[in-house]
Amino acid sequence: MSLTLRTPAVSVPDAGRAVRRRSDAVGLAGLDLGLLLVAFAVAHLVRFPGELPAGTIGAGWIEFVVAPVLIASWMALLAAFRTRDPRIVGVGGDEYRRVVTASLVAVASTAAVAYALQVDLARGYVAIAFPVGLLLLALGRKGVRGSLARRRARGERLQDVLLVGDLDDVRYVGRRIAATPSAGYRVRAVITDCAARGSVVDLGVVSAPVLDGVDAVLDRARSEGVSAVVVAGAVAGGHERLRRLGWQLEAQGVELVVSSPLADIAAGRVHERPVDGLPLMHVETPDYSRRLGKRALDVIGAGIGLLLLAPVFALLALVIRADDRGPVFFRQTRVGRGGREFSILKFRTMCVDAEARMAALAQSNEGAGPLFKMKDDPRVTRVGSFLRRTSLDELPQLWNVLTGSMSLVGPRPALPREVALYEDFADRRLLVTPGITGLWQVSGRSDLDWADGVRLDLHYVENWSFVHDVVILARTIPSVLRSRGAY
Repeated sequence: MSLTLRTPAVSVPDAGRAVRRRSDAVGLAGLDLGLLLVAFAVAHLVRFPGELPAGTIGAGWIEFVVAPVLIASWMALLAAFRTRDPRIVGVGGDEYRRVVTASLVAVASTAAVAYALQVDLARGYVAIAFPVGLLLLALGRKGVRGSLARRRARGERLQDVLLVGDLDDVRYVGRRIAATPSAGYRVRAVITDCAARGSVVDLGVVSAPVLDGVDAVLDRARSEGVSAVVVAGAVAGGHERLRRLGWQLEAQGVELVVSSPLADIAAGRVHERPVDGLPLMHVETPDYSRRLGKRALDVIGAGIGLLLLAPVFALLALVIRADDRGPVFFRQTRVGRGGREFSILKFRTMCVDAEARMAALAQSNEGAGPLFKMKDDPRVTRVGSFLRRTSLDELPQLWNVLTGSMSLVGPRPALPREVALYEDFADRRLLVTPGITGLWQVSGRSDLDWADGVRLDLHYVENWSFVHDVVILARTIPSVLRSRGAY
């Protein structure tokens, strides 16, 4: 009696994808190698200017000889930490974390080996080569990520997947996939027991047909030629059926992707606790207390900003005053942390009777939820239109930041009338201090609908980190220059 094991099959499309993935990995490795060569060349030229081995031994000859070994070791570590894994390239922060970890290990290994072998490497050379190398690697990955995102937005380099599960779960996961083509997935069709075969499921920007019930997922995966099956939520049969489904899909060369029920929770708050082979996910409770580092950044940033921008403030004040002889600043009551009201300070961009005219414009409101927005608001002055496009009207809020009623980064500061209409936990935005900029600012501002704005703010509130604040501040500059959603 013999036992035959079913090994994963590789279809022609899968073979093509495998070849393309290997080609991409080789290309990315070539980019990494080129960037590291540049980094070490810069280090040598800066640390030993004019000193290159040319028949005589001079300063920097040891570094010149050792550099290829260091580069090869760094490249090997980048491969060992799987920084070119196609599943992480271009998506999320894991790619950058692996690059940083591999680079730090490369630095530590170099120091340890140099000490053990008594290799007299110039510390200045190492202090230049490794930081420059890490910076270039990060910029290179950023460039690749941008190029890949643009191609995926055009419908290229996408994995066709089947979406399986209950209708509500399918809609939720499908809309997130459709709204984020940079993740690399494209929903080919839906498999569900909750809708009739041949019906169409709305996934936001796209729609997908219902092909069959869950019992037919294997046959449909084979006939549709998809590369993955995405399970959205629970399926009938529970964990055992999902486990067997993974084995059966493996035999067909199809990946199994399981959507987690945890939404908008940063990876740093989730920790796996295995219990007898069952991976239980422990979610840390968010810390909403005032952060000392965040407040220090606010005070230093606002103080420096007010000092450096004082001439700009004076010039804008003169222009606003000359435009219609009205007041320079506009004060408005907003709701801050803990529901406490404060007076926000902005450069005036509307006519002096703007608040009185708002009721007459209610029928022209283009905002979603409790927001009032108009792309061509007749109350906006000529100067105000420019200030809004460039976000210069927000600069006086640096004073709010300095005095503590606002932060540099945080949720959008809401009006009392908006807060009065909050529902479905939207008031959790008030657990932290509102900010001049935030995820809403760098993700489209007024172009976002109400639900997306709330989701982004709640994501920030529950997943705050100091590094996240710095990243948002860095993203604010190009966002302001593009003027997307600024009106």
